[in-house]
Amino acid sequence: MTYQHEYQASIDTPELFWRQQADAIHWFREPSTILAKDEMGIDRWFVDGELNTAYLALDHHVLNGRAEHTALIYDSPVTQQRVRYTYAQLTEQVALFAGVLKDAGVGRGDRVVIYMPMVPEAAIAMLACARLGSVHSVVFGGFAAHELAIRLDDAKPVVVVSASCGIEVDRLIEYKPIVDEAIELAQHKPNTCIVLQRPQCLCDLVDGRDLDWQQAMIAAQPADCVPVRATDPLYILYTSGTTGKPKGVVRDNGGHAVAMNYSMATVYDMHPGDVFWAASDVGWVVGHSYIVYAPLIRGCTTVLYEGKPVRTPDAGAFWRVCADYQVKGIFAAPTAFRAIRKEDPECRLAAQYDLSALKTVFMAGERLDPPTYDWVKTHIQRPIVDHWWQTETGWAIAGNHMGLEPAEPKAGSVTRPSPGYNVQILDVKGMPVARGEQGSIAIRLPLPPGCLPTIWGNHERFMNGYLNTYPGYYVTGDGGMLDADNYLFVLGRTDDIINVAGHRLSTGEMEEVVAGHEAVAECAVVGCASELKGEEPLGLVLLKDGVHICEDELRQQLIERVRDNIGAVASFKQAVVVSRLPKTRSGKILRKVLRNIANGEDYQTPSTIDDPACLQEIEDVLQRQR
Repeated sequence: MTYQHEYQASIDTPELFWRQQADAIHWFREPSTILAKDEMGIDRWFVDGELNTAYLALDHHVLNGRAEHTALIYDSPVTQQRVRYTYAQLTEQVALFAGVLKDAGVGRGDRVVIYMPMVPEAAIAMLACARLGSVHSVVFGGFAAHELAIRLDDAKPVVVVSASCGIEVDRLIEYKPIVDEAIELAQHKPNTCIVLQRPQCLCDLVDGRDLDWQQAMIAAQPADCVPVRATDPLYILYTSGTTGKPKGVVRDNGGHAVAMNYSMATVYDMHPGDVFWAASDVGWVVGHSYIVYAPLIRGCTTVLYEGKPVRTPDAGAFWRVCADYQVKGIFAAPTAFRAIRKEDPECRLAAQYDLSALKTVFMAGERLDPPTYDWVKTHIQRPIVDHWWQTETGWAIAGNHMGLEPAEPKAGSVTRPSPGYNVQILDVKGMPVARGEQGSIAIRLPLPPGCLPTIWGNHERFMNGYLNTYPGYYVTGDGGMLDADNYLFVLGRTDDIINVAGHRLSTGEMEEVVAGHEAVAECAVVGCASELKGEEPLGLVLLKDGVHICEDELRQQLIERVRDNIGAVASFKQAVVVSRLPKTRSGKILRKVLRNIANGEDYQTPSTIDDPACLQEIEDVLQRQR
């Protein structure tokens, strides 16, 4: 089937289209009502269907002849461990841990907070929750106690699952003191903590509250899968960058399962037995969707990697994993490949590995700048797919659909909307604009299966944040345009548009031009207040390793590049070399904080930042420039 036929069917007859996709997964009770409004007036999919997500991911494969196929590969260069789990072995472990949770009082609808490093037990805990029909909320391992406490108070878990420590390259992070402090700070107190003791750092357990993972597993009896409604919640995931009251994105069971299975085939061209590696963390939406649920529901082998793109041990780490496990598709953020390029500019380390099984490189999570795209394309010689989605949607809003009908890519575009996503570009009044014109990217309702139906415990926030801006549409918060071929160009968050003397300009476009300079490894462009022009752009530039260039000379060259590519209207006159850029632990540059610093405004250090010290360093650099 062609892309256009599939896409049009999903838009013209969504109920028929998604009924067909739902037929591809196993239901305990087949849905007869495919789409209906809930009591809050929100579109819900497969409302009278019953299923169990863990059954789809595990038991279904065991019962259908794939018990001895590899389900999960754990690769940890920081501990020198490599472990394979067959579908039968992973099912057994999940059923046993579900028994542990059940003995701890966890039932259908109860919440479990999971605060774990990248170890197999993190995925086992998630799947065990799904098995019981309970709701997991994974909090990125290493979050500060205060941030964890906020999430405990919002989710109100019966149980917290954690580990004694995480490992960041060669540094141990003790998790248990963070968990203990978070529980002390939180008003809601979980009944039980289950702790995985890692040999690198053992911790003390609190009598009467804490259980040792290994000991609890020995005493446990396996628990069966609990049927749940399609509309019952599977998990809560708090969005990165949250300050104040957290925003818990809710994912349901039915729509999520259908979307995961469909997207693995359509977007990623992954089928039973294929090896897929999402080089992310289970604490982020990519980890939920494409480390744990989608590959297993699809019957693939998934790779869970406890390491970094560099320094574990070198910039060849990604290529080594791809070669060792015959990875067919790798999915990572552009920042990972920029880190590799910075340390291995000629990509010499990739030549040491057999990458013959690798068919496609997928990137998402932030803007894929052309220099990074070109570098990976040149050296790896594989299709590069830039696809765009959000924590809220759970899967790709747009991309190049490798399992459907790959399109010819266009520079700067995330290619075409995924089937089910009726993407529109709206003006400030909520009216669609002409092709080629910029505006706010919105999705006409109904959203496809897999997208959020609410914010946990705060439906009003969901309505105000996503649906009330333009009635009949979900607003993404990003600006962009659709061209004559229906290719989508995402130009950045709507607050990344700056107004220079009345001209609305995308800082993302400027970043592409600046990043194209041969000396630049990475950059961020933010708007600074200007008495004369309202706003003017400031470029913060990170140089490639081993590059030595006069900063004044570089600044002039960058000014000329922006003038030549965008025009004098951009008024790009300021470029500052920095040693590092502030990022979230998932690799996104914290542009809002950079804007605050550049404008001398107060800011709150985000809980998701990977290196808080760099903020002071940038403040100092900009102060000297003034």
